[in-house]
Amino acid sequence: MTTTRHGLSIGIERIDQNVFLTLKATGKLTHQDYQVITPMIDAALKEILFPKIKALVDITEMQGWELRAAWDDFELGLKHGSEFEKIALFGNKYWQEIAAKVGSWFVSGEIKYFEDYQQALSWLNE
Repeated sequence: MTTTRHGLSIGIERIDQNVFLTLKATGKLTHQDYQVITPMIDAALKEILFPKIKALVDITEMQGWELRAAWDDFELGLKHGSEFEKIALFGNKYWQEIAAKVGSWFVSGEIKYFEDYQQALSWLNE
């Protein structure tokens, strides 16, 4: 029997003196994943007291989206895009780098793609 993992995990993490919203995407994301995680993201962002949020998104285990889930991701970006100062996407596939560039069209802050975790953190700390 094979187990298929997919979904998003969310956290708020302190690294040195900085606080980041952290997200980790796993597997092929579904509409149902977004139905579960969107209220959690809404609640987490509501509780962050900083005027602009820095986020570290780990997409190294992400395999993509179902069509409806891609639309959910787009809607989430439109809803919260103005709240972000910087989003570092930590990935390992070329299509993820392209997705980061497309995502930057819908977010007022900066989005940058990294294949090195420490470089992503350094950039967020600048």
